[in-house]
Amino acid sequence: MLLAYLCSKLSHMIQRTLLEKIASQCFRNKAILLLGARQVGKTTLLKSLVQMLKVETKWLNADEADVYNELTVADTSTRLLQLIGPETKLAIIDEAQQITDIGLKLKLLHDNKPELQIIATGSSSFDLLDRTNEPLTGRKRTFYLYPISYAELVANTDRLEARRTLNARLIFGSYPEVINNPGKEKNILIEIAQSYLYKDILQLDGIRKSSHLEKLLQALAFQVGSEVNYHELSKTIGNIDSSTVEKYLDLLEKTYVIYKLPALSRNMRNEIKKGKKYYFYDNGIRNVLISNYSPVEMRFDKGALWENFLLSERIKLNHYEENTPNTYFWRTHDQAEINYIEEQDGVLNAYEFKWKDDNARFPVSFLKAYPNNQTKLINRENFESFVGCGRSS
Repeated sequence: MLLAYLCSKLSHMIQRTLLEKIASQCFRNKAILLLGARQVGKTTLLKSLVQMLKVETKWLNADEADVYNELTVADTSTRLLQLIGPETKLAIIDEAQQITDIGLKLKLLHDNKPELQIIATGSSSFDLLDRTNEPLTGRKRTFYLYPISYAELVANTDRLEARRTLNARLIFGSYPEVINNPGKEKNILIEIAQSYLYKDILQLDGIRKSSHLEKLLQALAFQVGSEVNYHELSKTIGNIDSSTVEKYLDLLEKTYVIYKLPALSRNMRNEIKKGKKYYFYDNGIRNVLISNYSPVEMRFDKGALWENFLLSERIKLNHYEENTPNTYFWRTHDQAEINYIEEQDGVLNAYEFKWKDDNARFPVSFLKAYPNNQTKLINRENFESFVGCGRSS
């Protein structure tokens, strides 16, 4: 009952970090692209933006057949401006990646009505970014929205309340609807996985078998925190070659389901040189894929849950703060390993993630090979600064 009360209290108070950032960029003669997985709250964020800006707004959702048809046939600036309307100051095109030549259409609107603020959202970067990069060169600003961050929870309540829901975040993740409906998390996650997880990928030519995607994601879910081998994944899935596995993984990255962490290799002969690990942007999606919702204290994969949570939260923090470090893991053939490394301004910041331990030994071989480094253990006692609550690590 206490957890349900706390989750309910959190859900109705959360203001997204990007709201103020996007508002500050409006009406600066730039189109705005807002990217992120389906169901992470892009539409809700933009509704809050509309209330904040208080200007005449035209909202077009390209997932709706009639809107899609109107945008598809509007092939001139005249027709596009008629669709937008003469009084409109803010035009929002939701799920804009559905429109084949959306980049050119946005350029026509921008060039013919520069006072119009255009915001286009997309749930697949391979569509929307590829179709807008050339037409909107110098004319756009891009933002990414992720599931609700731990820092956003803390900012809208306090650390004590956010900590009380930490175990729920490790198991059920942080999709807005999950947080908004305590006690119904499992059913909501199943619905998100079944209805939205593969939607954009399966619309692409040549992608026909969702069962391959499911098996691939399940294999990745069981290997969180471990190195991934394309050939071994192809054998696990069956009837699929390594190049197709690599293609699917790339598409899953571009639809914000998973992300890749490469191996750092520069100085040592026995370093893993081409290793890669995959993590999920949300713990809940990872757990629904393996159908495991057991409490944290009963889990054998606590370490993987903790590692996935910390890395996904760090990605959110770095993006929202417009911080762009190079990121890696590090391992040698004799099993010396470091969970996570950020490289910035020539310094390697190395982190070890521990669920229970209060100390960590960083490999001497790493410290000697990379003397310009800083090391830190991240555990349950000090993780807040690492994910953006208070002073950054």
